[in-house]
Amino acid sequence: MATKIVVIGMGYVGIPMAAILADVDDFYVTGIQRRSNRSAWKIDWLNNGKNPYEGVEPGLDELIERVVKTGKFKVTDSYDDVSEADFILIDVQTPVDDEKIPRYASLKEVSKKIATHIKKGATIIIESTVAPGTTDNIVQSILEEKSGLKRGFDFYLVFSFERVMPGKLIEYITDFPRVIGGGCEQANEKAKFLYGKVVKKELQITDTLTAELTKCIENAYRDVNIAFANEMALLCEDFNRNIFEIIPLINNRHDRMMHYPGSGVGGHCLTKDPWLLLYGFNKYTERINESKMKIIPHSRKLNDFMPYHLIELMENVFRDSHRLVDNIKITLLGVSYKANTDDTRNTPTENIVKILKTRYHSHNIVYLAHDPYVKERDYNLTELTSDFNKAVDNADVLLFTTNHSVYYDIDLDDLKKRVNTPIIIDGRNIFDKKTVEKLGFIYRKVGEGAKNPV
Repeated sequence: MATKIVVIGMGYVGIPMAAILADVDDFYVTGIQRRSNRSAWKIDWLNNGKNPYEGVEPGLDELIERVVKTGKFKVTDSYDDVSEADFILIDVQTPVDDEKIPRYASLKEVSKKIATHIKKGATIIIESTVAPGTTDNIVQSILEEKSGLKRGFDFYLVFSFERVMPGKLIEYITDFPRVIGGGCEQANEKAKFLYGKVVKKELQITDTLTAELTKCIENAYRDVNIAFANEMALLCEDFNRNIFEIIPLINNRHDRMMHYPGSGVGGHCLTKDPWLLLYGFNKYTERINESKMKIIPHSRKLNDFMPYHLIELMENVFRDSHRLVDNIKITLLGVSYKANTDDTRNTPTENIVKILKTRYHSHNIVYLAHDPYVKERDYNLTELTSDFNKAVDNADVLLFTTNHSVYYDIDLDDLKKRVNTPIIIDGRNIFDKKTVEKLGFIYRKVGEGAKNPV
């Protein structure tokens, strides 16, 4: 008997999840994508069997093409198929605003639309990350109020978060354990049936709130550890030593795994999930331990500071050279937040550009960004090119903000001839200091002192 599935939200989570499920025998999947000015093109693109992402995503091109050809995956902006769906997966964005409050407009809108179409016995699974308490207090309330049905009796509601990462979308769905937080035994069993068809690792059963906490704490843990690495990078700069030499010496112990620093934390998850965790804590608990919640906000502040620090390194070079940041060309190498992907969500490059334009708004600066994967539809802060030579020709400073693999193969001799001023500011540990300085570049790197140790 065929199982009908609807996946709402054709983004970095929804697309690979829908395609993977559609590749299962007797699973038929409909993807739902809102026709906004920015994303409407995805509908036609996916229905033609094409992967809309430009980055390196092993296996995804072939998978999408295959499931579309077999007629098991289609995409629409209509909710009509929800009325026949056995499973409905919610994969919409859940950002936070400038006040660090969740913006649940999409989640609430989708929940209302599901409620008007849902059939009895259907299972709704929230894969989007939400603040702890959201599934029970917001989504369940909307579904029950708008449908007149009861959770655990007429329909089932589960929180089972995604762990995807651009560049490894399929692998992180199929090869990671899956946490399932249903509201009852029947909900958990239904989710186990679905994920058991595609997940190779353990299916871990818990309650809904614990599952929500797991996702937020998991990403907050990573964000805090990156903040520690960034702080140690700043410390090593002051000691005139290289943090990238020190980290391998630490990690050579089998029970240590120190993270690496850089010019900023980006992406949809780490920049918001710690705030979702704190929001849920403030909203749904008595906050007995409120005064102890210090590490997460301090870590977020430090990670958000790193784009500013990259600019500080640039300014230090200009000051040491007795030059003004004026009448120059600044080239930004890398627009996506992660290497070899086209994902620009919360990219540190955006903050770097905004800071520069605010600080030097009347200094006659020409900005040009280069990225081998990002298209203009996803980036409009400066002129963007995929032509590396065009990007670097006559540049006065090169800001390396993303460690795309192509940057490791740059012909430095040719680069030196093309630039106007040979200044490299390295935010991603792409170059070796002695090598580039030997060629005549002025070089600064996040996490390494300006002087060569004696």
